[in-house]
Amino acid sequence: MSQNKPIRRIAIIGTGVIGASWTALFLAKGLQVVATDVAPNAEAALRKFVEAAWPALKRLGLSSGASQSNLTFTADLEQALAGADLVQENGPERPDFKMKLFADIDEAAPVTSIIASSSSGITPSVMQSKCKHPERVLVGHPFNPPHLIPLVEVVGGAKTSPEYVERAMAFYASIGKKPILLKKEIPGHVANRLQVALFKEVLYLIEQDVLSVADADAAVSWGPGLRWGIMGPSLQFHLAGGAGGIKHFFEGVFAGLTPLLSALGNPQVTPELKQKVTEGVLAEAGDRSVEQLAKDENERLVGLLALRAQPVHA
Repeated sequence: MSQNKPIRRIAIIGTGVIGASWTALFLAKGLQVVATDVAPNAEAALRKFVEAAWPALKRLGLSSGASQSNLTFTADLEQALAGADLVQENGPERPDFKMKLFADIDEAAPVTSIIASSSSGITPSVMQSKCKHPERVLVGHPFNPPHLIPLVEVVGGAKTSPEYVERAMAFYASIGKKPILLKKEIPGHVANRLQVALFKEVLYLIEQDVLSVADADAAVSWGPGLRWGIMGPSLQFHLAGGAGGIKHFFEGVFAGLTPLLSALGNPQVTPELKQKVTEGVLAEAGDRSVEQLAKDENERLVGLLALRAQPVHA
């Protein structure tokens, strides 16, 4: 494999929400994109998504050569894969489907291309199990929406070559993503596990009538969530240790938090609890539709990303 071969042509397999978002990002970075999907009206829906996402991407900064005209759509898988430097797969989350699809992709894609999956739960070892060239199969799992959220979780399978992992990491970083390397496969990868761990405690607190759904959301978004938009929890606890930093935190401050480790709850997610949370969420949303909430969130994300891109002055 040529490690110096530039990645300029991307094949998008599956153009649902994630695939469409990836497409918009790749186009904004000046790349050539060939997308494929067998769903009815897939091309029209894809182009509509890209057009809607373009103003936000323009605010964040388009790369040289960025153009929506660099998008080609085909219903033929082999045609989409021809000449691809990287494949970003976004198909249904079913192991049997993925195994067959990846075998087909592996058969048709250029032998030097990276084959990455956006899968949030299926491990690369499963997806590469029927491939003749499993060494180039890996997971490049984005955080939704990929065209705005920088995080990409990169993880190789049992047969993935380290060289392909390194090349994928370098590529994602080159287009402004924040790739993190998972040293081993684990169900749900990392970011979703962290989300679920927090939501588990939220459900427990609501189940125990400690607070309302809206106040639980406020406790996160107006408290630690603001800090997490700047730096992660480990670095935050480094600050909590004062001048002594993380060493002092573990030697002193952490002792006061240790009892919480065993006090965290294990909620019983009953129909009643689901209904309670559902009613609370709908009350919090009010007359704002899901589409409007997502639009408002994306608008603020653009502002936050622009803020984080600014240099910090002493």
